Amino acid sequence: MSYAQDAEKTIRPLAAARTTTAARTTARAGAAGLALALAAGITASPALATARPGPEPRTVAPPTTAGALDRYYHQPLDWGTCMSSPQDETGRDLDRAGVQCADVTVPLDYTAPGGRTLTVAISRLKATDTRRRIGAILLNNGGPGGPAVDSPPIVRTAMKEVGPRYDIVGFDPRFVGRSTPLDCGWPVSFTWFSAGASRAGFDRQVALSKSLADKCRATNASVLPHISTRNTARDMDVIRGALGERKISYLGYSYGTYLGTVYTQMFPGRYDRMVLDGAVGPDDYHPRLLKHTVRENEQALSAWAAWAAARHTTYGLGRSRTAVLSTIDHVMAKAARAPLTLGTGPDAFRVDDTHIPTLLFMGVADDGDGSRDLLAQQVAAMSGASKGREAPLPPGFAETLRLLFSGAGSAFGSSQTAIICGDVPAPRETERYWRDIQRSRGAHPLFGPLTENIGPCAFWDAPREASTRISHDAPVLLVAATGDPRTTYRSTTALHSRLPGSRLLTLENANRHALYGEYGNACVDTEVNRYLATGRLPKRDETCVK
Repeated sequence: MSYAQDAEKTIRPLAAARTTTAARTTARAGAAGLALALAAGITASPALATARPGPEPRTVAPPTTAGALDRYYHQPLDWGTCMSSPQDETGRDLDRAGVQCADVTVPLDYTAPGGRTLTVAISRLKATDTRRRIGAILLNNGGPGGPAVDSPPIVRTAMKEVGPRYDIVGFDPRFVGRSTPLDCGWPVSFTWFSAGASRAGFDRQVALSKSLADKCRATNASVLPHISTRNTARDMDVIRGALGERKISYLGYSYGTYLGTVYTQMFPGRYDRMVLDGAVGPDDYHPRLLKHTVRENEQALSAWAAWAAARHTTYGLGRSRTAVLSTIDHVMAKAARAPLTLGTGPDAFRVDDTHIPTLLFMGVADDGDGSRDLLAQQVAAMSGASKGREAPLPPGFAETLRLLFSGAGSAFGSSQTAIICGDVPAPRETERYWRDIQRSRGAHPLFGPLTENIGPCAFWDAPREASTRISHDAPVLLVAATGDPRTTYRSTTALHSRLPGSRLLTLENANRHALYGEYGNACVDTEVNRYLATGRLPKRDETCVK
């Protein structure tokens, strides 16, 4: 789950070695993940709303390539420039890297393939070691809602010696990025917020969630039923066919691991080597997917607090872990009484106790010194604001707040939410969320009201299909950090137990979401590349150390 993976990425922070193209991708998709965000402008406390029921989910039989779908599976691809306009810097970077782009046509509704069609944008960095070419590998960066068209050059670098043996193919899933778009015109970019300390804060979140769902239904009712992971998996198989591949390999991060798992179940004979990094178990993937991450995020925050305490002379947040966490408690208490003003002039933002847990949650997704420094600067700014001090915001913080407090990322938030809501139904009784929040406060006062909070899926129409069940074993390589604060290690091991033919590559002592090619651990990168080169899984589960 880019999820929160991923806002999007502060969402999934990437290795510093990534190119500027990748940095733009991260900011836009934000990745890892679940993507998180915060919003402003919802200040009323209306009565709680009740979501209207939708149709019961049904199972749609996976289509075959016969008959009406042949034209999709066997379509010719018009490869060319990746630049969509003279101002498209990402496309220019891809062109310079030797990447070519194309659009794949897919049906909106796979049960009516003669009807409306969509385009799915793909990119390809062709194999240069053609004598030893292995095949094509498809990429997904998570989100959900994260694009990957601009990822092939980055992944080629991560793959080292094995990279030239693959056609590396990125794609933006349906209604994401350069594919046929979805934008509900939201006033906010993302939908993951805390309920804060009071019932009034929760009531505002209910009102916001209902308004977002209503806006999507009003603007995009004709396509929402067809936005789902199962349809994205069907699109992946069309891409495989259009590429002329009998089987396709796959690298997926975060939510991309769920997508990869779904593909193995829907098309069990059509994949080759599959790497699922930061894997989420199917039982943990649902609209309340943050619900099972509280412990890991508290641990990650505590580890960050110890790091910040050792640098008290730099940040002034406290000389011990306890003192730093007390600073956060003070900030939360002040923000619960009245919003804090962060920044000055045009870069001034008012944040309250529904926003601060989101910012902290986003900040602990990576335990690298660079990410920890950014979070420490942000907390220092919030601490200063809680004491009435006015000061310019640290570099990048204003941009993050500007994005999260506006609808600049509405397209990302719309597509991410539509995918999650279109996969698994959410509880629809608003009081259930409030009871869960109240129960969580004692043990988890900071993150409980965030991870238990309501979202737009509570007011969404029910999914068109039932979610995917694991009925086939899949010999995949799972990669996970023991302290992953997004898709937890417990979730990955649960998926591992459901897929007995899989192997688990564990990185110990790391609080990090997404590892391969991004975290800089030579052991992890070497083991993954060995598998991609040979197609042979390790004989047993393996462990690397940070």
